[in-house]
Formats: sequence, C-alpha cells, structure tokens
Amino acid sequence: MTMYAALLRGINVSGHRKVPMAELRTLLTGLGHGGVGTYLQSGNAVFSSDSGDEDTLAAGLERAIEERFGFEVRCLVRDGGYLAAVADACPFPAAELQPKELHVTYFDRPVDAARFAPLDAPAFLPEEFRLGERALYLHAPGGLGGSKLAAALSRPSLVKGLVATSRNWNTVTRLVEMTGGDA
Repeated sequence: MTMYAALLRGINVSGHRKVPMAELRTLLTGLGHGGVGTYLQSGNAVFSSDSGDEDTLAAGLERAIEERFGFEVRCLVRDGGYLAAVADACPFPAAELQPKELHVTYFDRPVDAARFAPLDAPAFLPEEFRLGERALYLHAPGGLGGSKLAAALSRPSLVKGLVATSRNWNTVTRLVEMTGGDA
C-alpha cells in the first residue's frame, strides 16, 4: 500500500464549495482507501491505496465529490515520496523562514520556465519563485495575502490549462509527515 495526499483545489473558502472533512474521510473510505485522514479544513487528505496511478485516483475522487456535493472540485493526488522530494528540493532556506513566507504550488503536470518568462521577476523582489518538478516554490516575505508576485503567478494567461493548488510550508511538511515521507 502506498500513502497518498489528495490536494483539493478551492474548497471551504469564504463559506463556498463546502466539503466537511468528516464527509471527505467517509467518501475516501467508501472508495476503498485505507489509512484515511485529513489536515485542516482546506482540502488536504491522506489515504493508502494499491492503485499506483495518481491520475486515476484523482479522477475517481473528483467524480465522487461531484456526485456527493453537486459541484466540481479539481484534485491532485501525490504519493508521499513525491511530497518528500518536493520538500527536500526547496530552493529557499526553509529552516530560516517563517512558514507563512514559503509556499508550494503543485501542478498536474511538468511546467517549463518559458510559461513564466513574461513575468518581470526582478520587479517583484524581495518576493521570488523557482520551479521544481510539477511544483512552484514561492518565497513571499510578507505572506501570501499581500503578495503581488502570487497574484501575478496566478494570472489566467500563465496558468491556463493547468490544475494548480498551493499550500503553505506548514502544510507541505505536515503532509510529508502524514504520508510517511522522509523530509
């Protein structure tokens, strides 16, 4: 059995698209997964499965959520090894930063630097970003809420066609722990 994290995009924000975590746990268990748990109310779940196919697991969860709650929620499913590798590869000094300053955006597929080339990155300093494997690392010293770089990175012209969801560093490391990763 492999441990996975399901990263649900855009739920439980300002009272919209509500997916109670207890119901999400029940839904995942009903799909035949074991070791089910959730973290916070923002769409983070862990589970074990023999499947080995992250895209199939994500699609099954998306269908089940739509059937149960009546709205579409895009999901990314990643195994614990991948999550640990992303944490280990962080290009910023995570141990020296406050968790609110560091975020990871997970993508459904690899993204090359050319996609973000139109951004004038130096204009956003001291905020910075770096690309990883199906991930983008954002260092926002003032936090995500007031980050001009975060807003620029999420422009539709830059993320068109991608499924993307972001997590702060506390959540990144907690999901590694919950999935048994080594970070």
